[in-house]
Parts: sequence; structure tokens; C-alpha cells
Amino acid sequence: MGDKHGMNASRRAFLQRASALSVAGAAAPWAVSLAAMAEASAAGATDYKALVCVFLYGGNDYANTLVPYDSASYAQYQALRPTLAYARDALTGTVLAPAGAPLDAAGFAHQYALAPELAPLLPLFNGGRLGVMLNLGTLVQPTTKQQYSNKSVPLPPKLFSHNDQQSVWQSSLPEGATSGWGGRIGDLFEASNANATFTCVNVAGNAVFLSGRSVAQYQISTVGSVALAGVKNPLFGSAACSAALRTLITEPRVHLLENEVNRVSKRSLDANEVLTGALAAAPALSTVFPASNNLADQLKMVARMIAAAPALGAKRQVFFVALGGFDNHDGLLTDHPALLTRLGGALAAFDAATAELQVADKVTTFTASDFGRTLTGNNDGSDHGWGSMHFVMGGAVKGQRFYGTAPVVANNGPDDVGQGRLLPTTSIEQFAATLGTWLGVSDSELLALLPNLANYNLSARTLGFV
Repeated sequence: MGDKHGMNASRRAFLQRASALSVAGAAAPWAVSLAAMAEASAAGATDYKALVCVFLYGGNDYANTLVPYDSASYAQYQALRPTLAYARDALTGTVLAPAGAPLDAAGFAHQYALAPELAPLLPLFNGGRLGVMLNLGTLVQPTTKQQYSNKSVPLPPKLFSHNDQQSVWQSSLPEGATSGWGGRIGDLFEASNANATFTCVNVAGNAVFLSGRSVAQYQISTVGSVALAGVKNPLFGSAACSAALRTLITEPRVHLLENEVNRVSKRSLDANEVLTGALAAAPALSTVFPASNNLADQLKMVARMIAAAPALGAKRQVFFVALGGFDNHDGLLTDHPALLTRLGGALAAFDAATAELQVADKVTTFTASDFGRTLTGNNDGSDHGWGSMHFVMGGAVKGQRFYGTAPVVANNGPDDVGQGRLLPTTSIEQFAATLGTWLGVSDSELLALLPNLANYNLSARTLGFV
């Protein structure tokens, strides 16, 4: 590679990163949102579909989310976390009755119950709109416990690290990745949208999940886009000053970087005006979302964006919302139930909102998290783990079912690498490929989208839950 080519590549990389910067509107009256510029697409779409990622930051405790309930598994669960386990009689109201019992690798049937705080999700499961992913996590390729112990196969980098495993979950790469698989899906479909700015929408701030190679996430708050204060309202009390500011930050410039910043600034101002008008004109929601619940507020905004999708000309969208606080090394019995209460209430309300908007079969929502946690407790909490249980929700989901292999409940058992840290039997790549296929991503595009997918047999690359 010559020096000139290298400088051009570096310049392009810099511009791409610069265009991915987000709204800082509240910080200063002239702060701007730098949004995506590119319009390229490799896939087309004529109908509407959306993915919604609900990220649980900190590493959700899998065992107190989806609780082992059959007699043998519950006894092991209670023995391994005597100070943390739910009482079995507290679970009778949330026992799951799937179409087929989940089996472990030896063929033994398992039974599970939702944590009592997730009771609002039970009607969704029973109604066939909620599925459960068993032992899902980050992998490079299918991996056995012996291969893990012998270090004879590649493993995800920096296992059990928050930042790196969040990044691997969202992008297949460790911290420092510049694109995630949600954003790369957006790359394929942005040209299907009349306004590519609204292809990938983040209501939680910023996440590599929604950064693409050409598309960049459009960040909004729970009440809508963040307006540029100095343009929205008279700057220093003067409309003329506001007009001058708008001209200053949007007019074409000779200098390359200045011109790029102004071009993106104009795109941001235009997008704010378009979105504000579309949200105002969209049908009002009658669905009641839980109060004092930030995750519910985020999902309500996603529902409003989906209601506005026809006005925005959107055909394919990927959304990101998040709830933090799941790093429960201590306080698991007090903090975790409150978090699950917020999660269950928010998901149930969002499901009702998609039904109200008559798009339930067009929107698929899924949970994600850094990693699962240890099955063994540390007296007041649990420590960093690996594989975990997750939910997938929507009218297109083949619900009331479990997907994947049920893990044996044991410390250092056949399915874990010590302390109940589950060795995943289903990978994020397989999960993402299933969602991508539902959206309309081709098999060849999936291999480019998900770098580790080629390590799986063709028949195992998708999971069939949608």
C-alpha cells in the first residue's frame, strides 16, 4: 500500500467517524448533530419491517430471569445460590408451558419459570408472540468444553470483560470496533428508505451496534429529536442571529473538512424538521406505558417512530434502546427484581403498542446483554459469566417455544466452564443471521455481515424462530 493510498484511506476513515458523531444539542446553543451521509444499499424492500434491540447493560443474571423449575434442576439451582434463589412456590404463577419441552444435550427435558417480576410477559409467551433463547452468547465457532479447556479453538477476545463483550455482542469485534451488525444491516437497506437518516435510530445514546460502514445512527431522546437551540429559538433574542447561525453552519465551504461538517449540519437540521413534523402528524397512541420507567419511555418513542414510518418513507429500520444496572455483584435480591419489573412492563406495553398500530408482525424485538452471570453466588450477588437466556418478541416470532439447548444446572457441569458460567451452545451470529434473514438479507450478504457465520454449517446458520 502506497503512502498516498494510505492517506486517502485514513482521510475517508476520519470523515466516516466524524459523520457518526451524535447530537449534543443541550450542551450549547450551536451544538450540532452529525448524521450519516451515504445512501448506498445492497438490498431493496417494499414492505415495512423493523428490529428493536433491548440491551441490558451490565450482564443480566440469567438464572434469576429464567428460573429452573423442574424438581431436579430447581434443587441444584437452590443449592448453588441458597441466598439468592427464588422460592419455588413463588414461581408457580409464571411457569412456562411451551409447545415442546426444552431438552439438554443428553435429551432430558427441562422446565422453566419466568421471574415473578416478568409476569407481564407470560400472556405474550402463551399467545405465541414470545420465544426464549437458551444459552446464547458470543462465540467464534462451535466450541466444546474440552476445546475451551485445551484452548484448541479461537475464543471471543477478553471473555468476561464488560466493554469487550458488549462490543463483541454488538459487532463481533472487541472494544474499538467501528461498526455493529445492526448498522451493517442498515447499510444494506438504507437506500430502500426515502430518508436514509432514519434507518438506524438510537434512543439510548450511542452504541456500536447501530454504526454501519456507510449508515450512522440517528440519536433521539425519549421526547423526540434534539433541536439545535440557537436555530430553534431566537439566538440572543434575535431571529436575525439565528438565521445567520444557520447560514454559517450549513452553507457550502471550500475547505474539505469545513464543507463536510456543514453538509452534515444541514442534514441534521433538515432531519429534525422532518421528524418533528412526522411525529406530530402520526396517529396518537392509546397504549399506556408504565410511568417512571425510562426503558418504557424509550420504547414508546420507538412506537411513535414506527407510527411515523409511512410519513418518513421508511421501509426497514433498526432501533436500539437500553436499560442499565445489571452488574449485580451485590444487591441482586433488591436491585435485580426492580430491573426485571421495568423490563417486563416496558416489553408488554411495546407489544400492545405494535398491535394497536397493526404492525405486530412487522416488528421483532429482542433482548441482549454483555453476558450472563455465574450460577454460583458470592453471597449477595453473582459474578461475570458468558452464555445467557434471552427473549425474542413479535407477531412474526414462532413463540411459546424454546430455542437452543437447555443447559444442565451444575457448577462445572457439562455446559459450563466453572461457577455456572455457561459455555454458549448458540452463537450471536446464528441469532443475528436469523433476524437478518427475516428482514430480507440474502445468504451471501449474511456472510459479509457476520464474519464468524462461515464457521457454522449451512443448516445451522439460522435458528427458525421467525
